Amino acid sequence: MSDAPLSVLAVIGSLQQASVTRVVARHVAQRLQATGCAVDVLDLEKEPLALYNPDITHDLPGYAELQGRVHGADVIVLASPDYHGGISGTMKNFLDHFWHEFSGKLFATIVASHEKGLTVTDQLRTVARQCYAWALPYGVSFTEDIDVKDGQIVSYALQQRLEMLVRDVRVYGELLARQRRADLAGTDEGFLARHRK
Repeated sequence: MSDAPLSVLAVIGSLQQASVTRVVARHVAQRLQATGCAVDVLDLEKEPLALYNPDITHDLPGYAELQGRVHGADVIVLASPDYHGGISGTMKNFLDHFWHEFSGKLFATIVASHEKGLTVTDQLRTVARQCYAWALPYGVSFTEDIDVKDGQIVSYALQQRLEMLVRDVRVYGELLARQRRADLAGTDEGFLARHRK
């Protein structure tokens, strides 16, 4: 690993002001920072994205800066509420904006759900696969009023699961980031070869 800290982009895909998704995502971001990671939080309620339109999106003000933030991340942490068994429209819109920037990176998923969040986690992992990214082999899901109340994580089980996520993001994120850099700088024919400059 280089001397640079692991760079993590945490994306909050909820527009609700009192969002439990935001509470948990910010907790994870703070814990990752405490372990030495450089964490950039993209809160889509505070930094809204125009609806993706492939004809004009890449020319809109602010797109190039956001693209740079996504491109510069080694790990993408995706936090979404479960809406009818699917990811939030806000999260889907963010994911629609990028693909090339995700290639070879690690995705980690956090889902606020009353139904275990399995379909949402699967959808986020499918996006990772389609964009040639890696995904942790598990996601973290939680329930409002059971695991998170009044802006606080109250479940010990959730706290432990989040600590596992933080550890695995750091460990596997560093491994994949190191290999990604080597693949981009190398000459071997791997899936990242097409991303070489």
